[in-house]
Amino acid sequence: MNKILIIEDDPHISGLLCELLSRNNYTPCTAFSGTEALLLLQSEEYSLILLDLMLPGKNGIEVLTEIRANINTPVIALTAISDKESVVALLKAGANDYITKPFDNSELLARIEVQLRSSAPKQTRQLTFRDITLDLERFDGFVSEQPLELSKREFEILRLLMENPQKVFTKNNLYESVWNDEFLGDDNTINVHISKLRTKIAKHTNDEYIKTVWGIGFKMNV
Repeated sequence: MNKILIIEDDPHISGLLCELLSRNNYTPCTAFSGTEALLLLQSEEYSLILLDLMLPGKNGIEVLTEIRANINTPVIALTAISDKESVVALLKAGANDYITKPFDNSELLARIEVQLRSSAPKQTRQLTFRDITLDLERFDGFVSEQPLELSKREFEILRLLMENPQKVFTKNNLYESVWNDEFLGDDNTINVHISKLRTKIAKHTNDEYIKTVWGIGFKMNV
């Protein structure tokens, strides 16, 4: 569950925000001054910060500047000021977004969701079999962390085999899946690509990765 730090000196507004966040499956934590918030941030990690700008002692811009000197946690500023110069200064200081008081609860929740989604770690789509890794977004292949420099057809053949390592693929299967065309019995096309794949893999390892199942086709050597 995402922890959200509310930096707000007004107990009433802070309480309302806590209730709103709790109802929407967030874990709210509170600080009633900038100094208190900065102390909390030294020992706790938060998914997002809601920062009131009109704070006692250190104001919101000063707190934001100190936050940005140490962490990249998304910050949504809560402000009663909406003039262009103030907004520009706020964003330059490091705010990811802002919302003016009084704000609509559904709009605040939407802005929180956007920031949490944007800050979530990006998951690289990869396929791994033993020491071979395929990056499915960049179409790169590696064996023992060494680049394979695969052609598009070689990549797609290896991808198909790795996605189904227990399955034996006939040449018909491979051709129709990779070339998206009807197999007309041209064994040489598949053989050449398999041979090139094996040669490229063999440059970096002595292990056999693609196994020939005689009379049937090919599979990964599990």
